Amino acid sequence: MPRVVFVTPDEKKIEVDTPAGLSLLEVAHANNIDLEGACEGSLACSTCHVVVDPEWYKKLDEASEDEEDMLDLAFGLTHTSRLGCQIIITDELDGITVRLPEGTRNMQLD
Repeated sequence: MPRVVFVTPDEKKIEVDTPAGLSLLEVAHANNIDLEGACEGSLACSTCHVVVDPEWYKKLDEASEDEEDMLDLAFGLTHTSRLGCQIIITDELDGITVRLPEGTRNMQLD
């Protein structure tokens, strides 16, 4: 099973094993990790924003235009920011490390 490493704003590392095929948001929710996901993964908000470790960022598929639009609303946007609902865990992402931002901006689009 692939392993995901979440790094909290206070630098605590939380490592979880997860089946492939789940989104990073689903993995966080299944393991009680504080990643909001106000739109429940429908790509209508930026509350599941994570900062992907640069080593892993280049291994991800490119963000869609819709994801880029939502990322523009994210709190603390960086060059390696992505939405957790759009990162699907695969065996190739075993060990991926993502940092949870210090806050979120809930500007859900209806």
